[in-house]
Amino acid sequence: MYSQILKEIILDIKHNKVAKKEFVDFCCTHYADNDTQSNKIRDFERLYEHHSPIWWYTKEPFIYAILNKALRTQEIDVIIKMGFFIQDLHRQIEQLHKEANQTSKMIIYRGQGMSNDDFEKIKKSEGGLLSFNNFLSTSIDQDVSYSFAESAGDNPQLIGILFQIEIDPLISTVSFASLDNTSQYSDSEKEILFSMHTVFRIGKIKKIKDRLWQGNLTLTNDNDQQLKQLTDHIRKEHQQKNGWHRMAVLMTTMGKFNKALEIFNLIREKSSTANSNEQFVIDSAIYHDIAVAYRGIGDNPNALAYFQKTLEMQRKFLPHNHPELITTYNNIGSINDIMGNYSIALSYYQMALEIQKTFFPTDDPSLAITYGNIGAVHNSMGNYPAALSYYKQTLKIEHKSLPANHPNLAATYEQIGSIYGYMGDYSTALSYHKKGLEIQQKTLPPDHPNLANTYKNMGEGYRMLGDSSTALSYYEKTLDIELKSLQPSHPSIANTYSCIAAIYHMLQNYPIALSYYEKALGIKQRSFPSDHPSIAKTYSEIGSLHESIEDYSTALSYYEKALKIEQKSLPFNHPSLAYNYNKIGSVYDSMNNYPSALSYYRKALDIQQKSLPPNHADLANTYNNIALIYQSTDNYSTALSYYQKTLEMKETSHPYNQSLIATAYNNIGEMHRSKGDYLTALSYYEKTLSIWQKFLPPNHTSLAILNANMAMAFKGLCQYKEAIKHAEQAVNITRCNYGLRHSRTMAYQKLLDDLQRNE
Repeated sequence: MYSQILKEIILDIKHNKVAKKEFVDFCCTHYADNDTQSNKIRDFERLYEHHSPIWWYTKEPFIYAILNKALRTQEIDVIIKMGFFIQDLHRQIEQLHKEANQTSKMIIYRGQGMSNDDFEKIKKSEGGLLSFNNFLSTSIDQDVSYSFAESAGDNPQLIGILFQIEIDPLISTVSFASLDNTSQYSDSEKEILFSMHTVFRIGKIKKIKDRLWQGNLTLTNDNDQQLKQLTDHIRKEHQQKNGWHRMAVLMTTMGKFNKALEIFNLIREKSSTANSNEQFVIDSAIYHDIAVAYRGIGDNPNALAYFQKTLEMQRKFLPHNHPELITTYNNIGSINDIMGNYSIALSYYQMALEIQKTFFPTDDPSLAITYGNIGAVHNSMGNYPAALSYYKQTLKIEHKSLPANHPNLAATYEQIGSIYGYMGDYSTALSYHKKGLEIQQKTLPPDHPNLANTYKNMGEGYRMLGDSSTALSYYEKTLDIELKSLQPSHPSIANTYSCIAAIYHMLQNYPIALSYYEKALGIKQRSFPSDHPSIAKTYSEIGSLHESIEDYSTALSYYEKALKIEQKSLPFNHPSLAYNYNKIGSVYDSMNNYPSALSYYRKALDIQQKSLPPNHADLANTYNNIALIYQSTDNYSTALSYYQKTLEMKETSHPYNQSLIATAYNNIGEMHRSKGDYLTALSYYEKTLSIWQKFLPPNHTSLAILNANMAMAFKGLCQYKEAIKHAEQAVNITRCNYGLRHSRTMAYQKLLDDLQRNE
């Protein structure tokens, strides 16, 4: 899809002599250590007009090698630099194609090597489509092509394939030309050259011999209908912009934000200073699209500045309720949302909505954008039911107005999935993320930032379902894309570092977890004001890690830093405040300060009962925390009632999250053991063990605690052999994690020694 639009833009742009100079300079740099090639490049610069583009293409490897690799791998920088030559070469092929006026069918051949992965895809795609983005060399001579295919098969990394291609000129819209009398090798290779973006229908694939196959192709003007629909839609969105402006916008759409900004800078250098309505339209559109590119790389101050420049220009020339203002209001709102200015964001979205309701029907596509934006602010403010309602209005409109595989639909699926995740419905969240991913994998380049965001959401879903290894693989895919496509200080990278840290934290690899949390904090402190909620979130995460290693004073200081920011920047009933109240309560619990712990847990519960669904996982965790306090203060009946409430919520609303259910079983077992009901306690411990052995690594500290509890329960039943077995497990796991002199290791060793004496 993008290669087709890119081709159209390149052929539309008016190139000047500077374009050739820029390409020559690029080639000289590329071949700086090769004197032979450097001399040929200078000949190209000096004598280019003396020969045809096809003559140069077939003569000089530095041209066709660089050009076709760039087209094949979509190296945008190189394609743009070679734009003038691509245009000249295409037009010569097109001219020769017209002059030949070929009407009869013909068979041609192409021999090449393919990677094993690419070859397997073609084998499985009989009846499907195969597109070549590059200029495609073929031959009338089967023997020439066979030799190319056979020699490629000598490389153990490649499979040789001989394509037999049937051409019906009457149904094909792609230009191709015989290179007789134009190519240096026309007599020996009998070459037919196709312009870029040629589409073939895949026929039978059959084996010739070991590592050499034949594939039948038919030149076609067919296209995947959904992809064609989407291409037409995106083409229409930017049809009023000129060549270079369209190129810059395409770069933004493909996630190449820095390249887009480079092109916009060139456009602005050449733009007119005339103060006319026509120039106003051009300039305001450019300012808007520059802002979008800055937003893409996470430079929110520059994005906001350019959106505001756009608005200033529009207010000079347009009525106060002109529809052109809608997009600008929406974009200024989105930047304020990102920067944590939620009330300002909502005010701009409301201005956009008022204009839309005046001029447009209720299912107009522009309303989908505004509803989505309002949903995003409610999401940021923790008002998840309202956010979900707005996003579903967006989805309803987009289903009617967009192609089924449009990237905006994928984005809305993603947003709805995230809301379900925040509301604790992780399986539904994953189902929406998978819908979004399915569209994105078909329509976006593999390194697009939106794809990274979806991988991150998938990782979060699997993390919350207790599948840490799958979660980590998705987070690492995310980070790989973000480090390639975003600025090093982009907030999304910070968020990914935190996600990876959370997995290592869960796996108790605390040093690596802390290093990732600190990377995240460093980026956020450079990118946001000191009182931004995102910084508070990382403080809480670092506090949680220190709590895990029993450094309670450090943990408490981080939680209090986080709470101070959130009390200043978030609504009084935001779920993040409840989270920090819970964490502070947990530290006081560990320090045996039970009245303070219970006070903070009740503050958390009060917020959660007002802001979360009644069966939310966070609410269940708070009930669990309160139960722990009552258990610690020997109020067993009250503790058990809270534990039972926790288990009922988790079994009802999170049947797939077995790790949450296991924790509830363990706590109820502990409760019964404290009351001396050892058989009932062991029945719950066994349920816990069967789940944790599936999801946790064998030396996880939770298994040590569980084994110690089971040892004490068996001791209560005077079953010393079983008790010793579980106590040994507890000692071994704790020794592995903390060493011999840790207080927990020593406590479990004492339990083991006592049991062995009593056996």
